[in-house]
Amino acid sequence: MDKLFADEEARMGDQGSGPHQSTPAPTDKKLDELYGLIEGIEVAMFTTRRADGHLVSRPMQVQGKGSGADLWFVTNGEDHKMDELEFDQHVNVSFYRDRTREWVSVSGTARVVTDRAKVRELYKPDWRAWFADEGGERDGTPSDPRITLLGVDAETVVYMVSNTPRPVVLYEVVKGIITGTQPDVGETHVVTGSELHGR
Repeated sequence: MDKLFADEEARMGDQGSGPHQSTPAPTDKKLDELYGLIEGIEVAMFTTRRADGHLVSRPMQVQGKGSGADLWFVTNGEDHKMDELEFDQHVNVSFYRDRTREWVSVSGTARVVTDRAKVRELYKPDWRAWFADEGGERDGTPSDPRITLLGVDAETVVYMVSNTPRPVVLYEVVKGIITGTQPDVGETHVVTGSELHGR
C-alpha cells in the first residue's frame, strides 16, 4: 500500500482520547497487524453515498496489492455505484472477523480506473464468474470494457486486533453482558501517515 493513513492519532493525542481509544504500540507492530488483518479478512463492506444523501454498502473483495492506490477493488463499470462515486468520492471500507471480533475501518476517497494495463496487472481468472460472456469483448477477460477498478486512497484508518484465544473472547463478551462492563477483546490502534512512510 502506498499512502495509507492521515494523522488522526496526532489529533486524538497521545492518550488516545476521542472517538476511538487508541493503545500505544510500536509502528512496525501496528503495520504488521493492520496488513495481516486486511489480507486475512479480504471481503469488506464498501460504503458510498447516493445523490439523495443516503449511504449504501455492499460486500467487495480486495484484489491484492498494487501500486497507485491503497486498496484495489474490481466492479462492473455499468453498476449504480459509479453514479454514487461521481456524486461523492468519499467512501468507507470496513472489515470484520466474526470469530475474533477484529475489525478495520478505512475512510478515504475512491477513483474509477479503466486503464487496461492496470486491469491486466490485477486480473484474476475467477473474475469471469462475475462478468458473464455476452459475446465479443464482453467476455470476462481483461479486455472486457465492463471490468472497472476502484482505487481507494485512505485518509484515516482505525483497527482493532485481538491476540486473545476465542474462548476468552466469548467469555469477555458474556461477562460484559452480565456485568454491564465493556468486554476486553483486543486493542484499538491508529497508524499515522508519518508512521507509515517513515517520516
